[in-house]
Amino acid sequence: MSSGNFFVQTNEVETMMFDWGRIIMTCTPEITGSSGFSAGIVEMEPGQGHDRHNHPGAEELIYVISGEGEQMVEDEEGNPIVSTVKAGCTIYVPESRFHYTVNTGKEQMKVLVVYSPPGSEKELRKLPDFRLIPPAQQPKG
Repeated sequence: MSSGNFFVQTNEVETMMFDWGRIIMTCTPEITGSSGFSAGIVEMEPGQGHDRHNHPGAEELIYVISGEGEQMVEDEEGNPIVSTVKAGCTIYVPESRFHYTVNTGKEQMKVLVVYSPPGSEKELRKLPDFRLIPPAQQPKG
């Protein structure tokens, strides 16, 4: 897919699969030509979530679309701040700050993530449980 796309469907891009869920990046410099951020949808099944991690040099914005979970973001001193989050909640993760998300609900948890600057999504490909599903294998719709 060439850069400069203004409208991107999730079934038109590859899906990054992990043991805890999946990420579908729909806005990256390679897909849309964006230069200041990247964005995508993260889906986690009940009881699943990702481990504590950070994105060196990048801020992250997380918006809970559906479901509920537990979100941790460390403060300036490295102390974990934990909160229950649900649909409609926005979470700000400052640059390089450690954080995690876990689906504590009974249904799938879906969140929109935004990284600024873009690039954190490329680092995810280095994780040991990373698997890639090409767009051609995505369900239509």
